[in-house]
Amino acid sequence: MNTGSTNPSDQRIALHKRLSWREKISYGIADMGFNFYWTNIATFLLIFYTDVFGISAAAAASMMFAVKLVNAFTDPMIGALADRTTTRYGKFRPYLVWMAVPLGCAAVLTYTTPDLDGDGRLLWAYGTYLLMMVCYTGINIPYNALSGVMSADPQERSTINGLRFICAFGGSMLVTAATPAMVKAFGNGNDKLGWQLTMAAWAVAASVMFVLTFANTRERIAPSPQQKSNVMEDVRDLSRNGPWLVLFFLALIIMVTITLRTTTAAYYFKYVVGRPELMGAFVSVYMFAAAVGAAASPLMTRFVDKKKLMIILMSATAVLSTAYFFVPQDQVWLMFALQAGMGLVLGPKSPLAFSMYADTADYNEWRTGRRATAMTFAAATFSQKLGTALAVAVIGALFTTLGYVPNATQSPDSTAGIVWLMSLIPAAFALLAVGVMCCYRLDAAMLRGIQADLAVRKPAPDVRNTGEEPDDSPHALPPAAPIR
Repeated sequence: MNTGSTNPSDQRIALHKRLSWREKISYGIADMGFNFYWTNIATFLLIFYTDVFGISAAAAASMMFAVKLVNAFTDPMIGALADRTTTRYGKFRPYLVWMAVPLGCAAVLTYTTPDLDGDGRLLWAYGTYLLMMVCYTGINIPYNALSGVMSADPQERSTINGLRFICAFGGSMLVTAATPAMVKAFGNGNDKLGWQLTMAAWAVAASVMFVLTFANTRERIAPSPQQKSNVMEDVRDLSRNGPWLVLFFLALIIMVTITLRTTTAAYYFKYVVGRPELMGAFVSVYMFAAAVGAAASPLMTRFVDKKKLMIILMSATAVLSTAYFFVPQDQVWLMFALQAGMGLVLGPKSPLAFSMYADTADYNEWRTGRRATAMTFAAATFSQKLGTALAVAVIGALFTTLGYVPNATQSPDSTAGIVWLMSLIPAAFALLAVGVMCCYRLDAAMLRGIQADLAVRKPAPDVRNTGEEPDDSPHALPPAAPIR
């Protein structure tokens, strides 16, 4: 039975309806679970490979670069699959349940050190790390796309993503603070066992959070039932979507900036400052400040256009990162103060970017008549992974050139390289991000016009029994259908 309004204005109101705080927080909680994995990967995986697993920095960096590169190309495939998935629970939410256990198992295997020779151990690292990243992609891309179909309101999207990244930074703080202690407690002197059990614990906790998100969120925006497209059309649409192309390169550059500092920090405190025990507190300070920044992002976007705000934030990142070059190695308080500043200016970046991706999906639908939400986010994730891979490659190449030696006193050149990776090199990439963002043209006024036009175009939705608790708005999911 059709219970939807035939008035486009009514439909627009429904699609822009405020979401409950329960649904917003439930969406955000999954990103805390994702960061139980991602923060371990970004902060500890390289040093785990070099100092525990037992492979060289060059081999580990090359392996991580190769896997990230291969995995980046799986992102559009998974996005295309998610866009073409149809179940009674929506397109994207079911992946939170389907992929939770495979991801957890793959993560435990990645942090398992087998009793193999050098070549066998390296092959194990390649296989398990690739498996983990593909599983991560299989659940993360549908999750990202979910934020674009929960509401059509740009400000609601900013709020959803702001809460999401508050949870994400909270998860990162928890991981950086607790992981070293967990490894020590679980391993009881055996770091190999400690890492394996630590990842098992994080995997269980993350899986619970994914299920909570699945149970408490709803999808409200769907492509037109008459939409006919294929993957190549989706790719062509994105290649002609100017605002999305800007965000693609922006994401790549920002991920290089962040990954350089995040990955290098463990080496910085171990070999430059000489106080590796500060690493957890150092990253936690950043994460706490970033959570504050993320919380403020919906308020900021009420008064400052997203494009201008992003330019301001990345300019401040360049200044703060440059200042880090001049910090004496015994001035720990100043390191922490600058790190807090970095968190405050980079914290709003993530919710801003993800709400802008959803805006570019609307722009694409308005321009072409076709909607491919998951592909939009998947291709964006593709650029982020390329950025991460590039950053790890830069670190590995610089370490190899300057003579990095694990668990030993570093040469002056190696020490200087670590400092550059924490300061001037990320600052240069941040300035590049500012230049790229100047090309973005999808402002607030243009978005309002696009949303109004899309609301007029869309037919009245058909609401049927999905077997779930009914939504209280007239824009529920299409009728149940098998997965395609």
